Amino acid sequence: MPGHHDNVEELVGFRHDLYACLTRWGDAAFELCDAMLVTPGPVSSVPSLSLEPEFRRSHGSVYKALARGRVDADRLRRALVAYRPDAWPLVFAVDASTWARCDAECSPERGFHYSASKHSAGQPIVAGWSYQWISQLSWAADSWSAPLDVQRITPSADPTDATVEQVRGLIGLLPQHNEVPLFVFDAGYDGVAIGHDLAGERVEVLCRIRDDRVFYSDPPARAERPAGHAGRPPRHGQRSKCSQPDSWAATDANLVIADDPRYGHVHVQAWHNMHPRLGARGHWAKLDTPPIVKGTIIRVDVEHLPKGAGNVNKTLWLWWSGPGVPDLDRCLRAYLHRFDIEHGFRFQKGTLGWTTPSICTPEQADRWTWLIVAAYTQLRLARGLIADCRLPWEKPRDPQKLTPNRVRRGFRLLTTTIGTPANPPKSQTSGPGRPKGTPKPPRTRYPAIKKAA
Repeated sequence: MPGHHDNVEELVGFRHDLYACLTRWGDAAFELCDAMLVTPGPVSSVPSLSLEPEFRRSHGSVYKALARGRVDADRLRRALVAYRPDAWPLVFAVDASTWARCDAECSPERGFHYSASKHSAGQPIVAGWSYQWISQLSWAADSWSAPLDVQRITPSADPTDATVEQVRGLIGLLPQHNEVPLFVFDAGYDGVAIGHDLAGERVEVLCRIRDDRVFYSDPPARAERPAGHAGRPPRHGQRSKCSQPDSWAATDANLVIADDPRYGHVHVQAWHNMHPRLGARGHWAKLDTPPIVKGTIIRVDVEHLPKGAGNVNKTLWLWWSGPGVPDLDRCLRAYLHRFDIEHGFRFQKGTLGWTTPSICTPEQADRWTWLIVAAYTQLRLARGLIADCRLPWEKPRDPQKLTPNRVRRGFRLLTTTIGTPANPPKSQTSGPGRPKGTPKPPRTRYPAIKKAA
């Protein structure tokens, strides 16, 4: 296979960089990551990973690696960026996923977060930890993505400020190409505030907005105002409401796709230099006068939706901000591929067991989350190096087009070739354990933090 040797060296290089990022209990943590990749079927429990041959230590080392280990997160972020897919566009999806810990009263820093799979009192809100992921996207029609950063958002932190800092940190690690990085957000984010705070960076922001939002054009110049107009100059021009077509102005850009294989006839419209009317509350409460944040309003209208999409609105509204003018085709494809990060969440939770362990402290959850990111990255780098280990009822696939689950099936055969940088255990005898008659005090209870609306 062309480039096979280079791909093996890339995977081996990442494994050595990962081992260097595990500064305490690194041998046990690295072998725990390997056991996660080779165990047959989904990870049902963390102690069962100690039964895999790749984990050469006792089951007690599993707990110690999470409780006492240490991960150099900054160094690992640089390694993830260094081994990102260069052929993919600089398009990144930003989304949060909840690690539900509803009954973990001894776990601190829990908050109430949205959860699509679990409900509490009939509402999709559960107590737990919220982790925000940034993953690079590709234009290929598959479920792969490249996680480059993950950060736990504490209940005391402002979500918009934390998102801006996380995006700004990743921008500083990316190489300076001619292509401007594009970050895609869903409707749960404040795209106007994020774009305003990132105005000084070389970055584009694309966020979904509601279809009842109201925006305004620039006010008329002083020479164009009617005679006798007195008072302060207006800050807003013509009013435009997304749900009222008669209030729309003439479009500044259009894109028509005559026959898309999934959506049929697609019509994209754009209005430049539009801004919302902001109030002195929320993100703008500390300002005396809310700013004028200009951007582009994008409307996407499709002929039909893919099969199985359900009764969903065929019209999509997006907010774009950044230097220059937006590329409508790039914005359209970027938002449609934004949902690839959801496939990654499902695989990381259901197969790799991201939210499986009943971890007590959030620091332990951070270490386990970084191991999940490292494991998924190794699967992406091993794509094309492993033969298709398909089940009898599955169709054969090219090694370059395997899904993450199929790559994981054959990863054990690859580990026998590439080896491991972890050192073997020094002793096989178990420790003395807790002395008899030593009682443990009751743990401290931490109620989940509920933030006001």
